[in-house]
Parts: sequence; structure tokens; C-alpha cells
Amino acid sequence: MSAALNPENPILLVDDDEDMQRSYRYALRHGGYTHLVHCTDSRQVESILAGSDHETILLDLNMPDISGRELLPRIARGHPDVPVIVVTGLDDVNTAVECMKSGAFDYLVKPVEEETLLLSLRRAIEVRAMRRENSRLRRQILAAGPAHPEAFEGIVTGNRAMQAIFQYIEAIADSRQPVLITGETGVGKELIARAVHRLSRVPGEFVAVNVAGLDDNMFSDTLFGHVKGAFTGASDSRKGLIEKAMGGTLLLDEIGDMTMSSQIKLLRLLQEREYLPLGSDIPKATNARVLVATNRPIEALKQSDSFRDDLFYRLRAHHVHVPALRERLDDIPLLLDWFLDKAAKSLNREKPTPPRELVPLLRNYDFPGNIRELEAMVFNAVSTHRSGILSLDTFKRAVSATPVDVRQARRQGADAGLQLFRPGSPLPTIQEAEDILIQEALNRTSGNQTLAAELLGITRQTINRHLRRNKT
Repeated sequence: MSAALNPENPILLVDDDEDMQRSYRYALRHGGYTHLVHCTDSRQVESILAGSDHETILLDLNMPDISGRELLPRIARGHPDVPVIVVTGLDDVNTAVECMKSGAFDYLVKPVEEETLLLSLRRAIEVRAMRRENSRLRRQILAAGPAHPEAFEGIVTGNRAMQAIFQYIEAIADSRQPVLITGETGVGKELIARAVHRLSRVPGEFVAVNVAGLDDNMFSDTLFGHVKGAFTGASDSRKGLIEKAMGGTLLLDEIGDMTMSSQIKLLRLLQEREYLPLGSDIPKATNARVLVATNRPIEALKQSDSFRDDLFYRLRAHHVHVPALRERLDDIPLLLDWFLDKAAKSLNREKPTPPRELVPLLRNYDFPGNIRELEAMVFNAVSTHRSGILSLDTFKRAVSATPVDVRQARRQGADAGLQLFRPGSPLPTIQEAEDILIQEALNRTSGNQTLAAELLGITRQTINRHLRRNKT
């Protein structure tokens, strides 16, 4: 018997009806579940749960002494990781909604068909396993992660490449040299910059400014400020952001879009540690540490003479490249759980349970908007969620809304993907190509035939026929 069918922790059956308990025992044993604990006295439930861990709970609502309605919120508060399946003879929509709001995983009405009961139980156990794995990953991160994990607050990852970045940031934290942070839009470059600031332990503020779209005068005024009378309308002096960042950190975002004149002024700031406010001939000194970020290929800009060589080498004293989400797919379960919790708290709702097909679906998407796009997807799904299992439909619509050519462009130059047409090699037959494609789709979706069919644009029945044919 597999651990998935007969988990190590027992299933707690709470019902004061002895006949119902026998019915449960027969149905669950027939489905392969033998590790069961029976409770007919609702007053004992909390002590039973306090004494040992349980995989999931089947809970009756109408019981003497303490009703299931009273127990449900208590269990949700005291044992939030244990899914509770309410089984009751009350077929009432309002009661079902109330139970789901109180933390129920599912709501089944007696008499329950064996197949329905087993399906709900199997899903509950899968969810519990996913929660356990997420907890294990978090513990692993803390055990093998950076020396100062508090500095990386808000960066959710278990990815080895990201852990290596954290260790590198810790190593350069005390340096006063600039840090160049590169990576696609939405990967979390500002979060990395804030981590550098925290680890630097400087007393000043963290100040961020997006320099994209600023002409030379706006750039100078924003960063360096101006004196009274510097230009028409300058009736008072104004401090720039570099002065606000004194003793702290200044992040210049999107530096790949700076004009040549602005690049010269930034170079002077880095070399001389001083600047001139607009309209002033008296330089001011700064001790702010400068961090820069860009989502553009800055080396290509340098080669095309759009970015100064001397500034490039000055900025690259330390370089952090943040990988795209498609390069750290192992983080998707952690990020999904994090954003579900964040969205639920933000919207003042119970945290919904994701469908088991969701992670395989997301792992087969390229995420051109990276983590920011995943967060937006989750918030959109949670905002329209009502009860029960989170709908997969909103995620499917978001994934299918991205043009295919964008997804393909993201994979250009990568080793991933099928290499069926190598020069000099014989072409595969249609049958061979079909076998390879279907097997690859099944691999990418962890064997989920429905999702595999959607990836290939075929029906689930076609995959079924293919698998049956290959067995014969």
C-alpha cells in the first residue's frame, strides 16, 4: 500500500453515530485507507488532536455536547494544516458556506457515495502533503540559507542559485563600491537592493528612483536638487534624492535608459563622491552607497555605444544577476503558497486550497512578467474565489493570453525543449514524433493527462488511446 493511499498519520473519524462509523470504516478500508482513528464523543476531539498528528478529519456537524459547528473553527485555529471534511445530513447552502468560511476543506451531504468520499479524502491528503513539503522546504532554506535570513525578508525561494546570490550579497555587504543588479522585469531587483541595504547596516535611508524617461535636466534636479533661482520657477532651493540618501543607500533603477549626459554626471558622482546641485558652483559631498538596476542587456548597450565603457566598468565592481522565474521553477510551489496567503490576508478571506493541477500548469508557463506576474495571477484568482478548491480557470486564461511567439522567444538559445531536427540526423517518423511529444507533455505535467492534452492542443481521449496502444 502506498503512503499516498495509507498515510503515516491516521485519519480521524468524528461522528457519534456507530452505524456511520462502521460505514466509514468499510468504505475507507475498501479504498485502501486502514490507518483510522474513531471518535464518537466530540468532547474528546481536541485532546486526541493535541496528543498526536492526524492526516485529515471527517467531521459530523450534528453531535451532542459539542457540535461540529463549534469544533470546526477550533480545529482550524489550533491545527490549520489539517484539512477538515464536513460530512452532514444537512443539505443547506448557507450552512455549507458558513463551514467553508470557518476553515472546512470540503462539505459532503449524507448519504455520501463511496467514490465521492474517497475522492474528497484523496484530495485532502494531497493538500496536506503539499503543505508539509512547503514547510520542509522553508526549514531547509533556514538551515542551509544565508547567515542573516532576516535581511532577505520577502524573497521567497529555496532555489540553489538564489541561495548562492544571498551568500554573495552577504560577502559584499560592507563594501562601499557600487552594485549592478540585472534581471528581467518582475524578478525582484528592488528586493535584492533592499537586502544589500539591510546587510550594510548603514544608519541612513534606502532611497529608490526610476531614472527611465528622465531627460538630463530632470535627472540632475531629481538626484542633485537645485538652488533658488537655478531656473524659471525655482523660487526655493530643493534637496535632491542623493542628499536624502546620505548615510544610506541610493538605488537608481532602469539605468540602461539614461542619456549620455546623465551617464557622465553619474560617473562623476561615483568617482569623486560629490555632485553639483542645479545652479550651484559649489560641490557637495555624499557618502551614500549607490546601487543600480536594469532589465536591459547592459553589455550589449555598451557594445552599441549606448552606454559608456568607463561607467559600465565602474558600476560592475559587484554584479548580481537575478534569474528569471522560468529558471527557478522549483520555487513555484513556495511562491504560490506565499501569494495565496498574502492575497487571502489582503482581501480578508480564508486562504483557499489550490487544485493539484495548478503547479504543473504554472511550471509549463514561461512567465514573461516573472514573479510579479505570478503574484497578479494569484491575487486575481483569490479575488474571484468563493469557497472550496481554488478555480484553475483564471490561471488557464492568463496562461493562454500570452502569445505563443513570446513564449517561444523566451526559450531561444536555451537547452530546454525537444531537439527533433538536428542537421545530419534522420527525421523521426510521425509515430515517433507523436510518442516523444506526448511523453514530454506528460513529463512536464507530472502525468496529468488533462493538462498534457491542453499543452499539445489535443483531447484527453487522444492521449488515452495513445497510452493504451503503447501498452499492447
